Amino acid sequence: MNDSKKLSSEDIQRIITEEEIPIRRKTFAPDVIHAIFRYGAIVGSVIEHHEQIPRGMDRARELIQRTEEAHLSFPSGTVILADEMVQSKGRFKRSWHAPRGGLWMTLVMVNTLLPESNLLVPMAAGVACCEVLRDYGMTAHLKWVNDVLADGKKISGILTETFTGSRSGEEYVLVGIGINVNNPEFPAEITGHATSLKSCLNREFSLAEMAAHLLAKLRWNIGLLYYEEARHLEDHGGIAKSHGTRAGSTHEDEHLLLESYKELADIFNRRVLYGFDVRENPQFEAKVVGLDSSGGLILELDDGARVVRHSGEILYLD
Repeated sequence: MNDSKKLSSEDIQRIITEEEIPIRRKTFAPDVIHAIFRYGAIVGSVIEHHEQIPRGMDRARELIQRTEEAHLSFPSGTVILADEMVQSKGRFKRSWHAPRGGLWMTLVMVNTLLPESNLLVPMAAGVACCEVLRDYGMTAHLKWVNDVLADGKKISGILTETFTGSRSGEEYVLVGIGINVNNPEFPAEITGHATSLKSCLNREFSLAEMAAHLLAKLRWNIGLLYYEEARHLEDHGGIAKSHGTRAGSTHEDEHLLLESYKELADIFNRRVLYGFDVRENPQFEAKVVGLDSSGGLILELDDGARVVRHSGEILYLD
């Protein structure tokens, strides 16, 4: 990273051992913690660092194509880190400001999850980012689907895309993650709507250390998806029950990732404007009343009718 410290798998494992496992022991049994981290161990299997690249998603596709052309298996869990990205884009080709000082990461996974589990990958990434920011002292909350806000301003964003290998036909999930860390200045169009750790806490942070913390959180939250899927299959259908997995759980039948998401979200009972591209084409106003079992947003319209949306965006009206 640009603070002169190369990130390694040993850094991630150190944080898991010294920090993550003690945190998870407060609510999970030791055998469950071990199983979840084992499932998530693919994250960071390969770590590639660049001082500057145009776009992380494009680099991911290049790596996949190159690997397949060599008739090799792509290492699922590969992470691409960049000090700066100069052609980044978010949803609907919106500009993604990615200067030096921020944490810019692309996670590439071979899609081995069932469709219902794969739907939750963006939420897992959002939970990981929000947990990291809280560990660093931020009062951060999730805004559906996976923006992270601090003091009502965006501090982290996630973009998820799929890509099919041209030779193998294998499907890959590409997860682009951006966190504003030591970059306090923003373009005019987002000034007032974005913030950074440095702006909020008045100091700079080691990007390599933060990347290691984020990857440890991703190993846990991606691992949760595989863990819950395995239990679902063992139960022969339906959402796997908690079976005492998490102490104090009040939602016995709820997916553990969704439990975490709801604890971190700041969306419920708020009035919002909804749209697939809400800035350019807002569709309707509603109140957020919950999430369904697949992470879909449950919205209550003014006439009392309820609708569920699995994609799109919201803007807060209160």
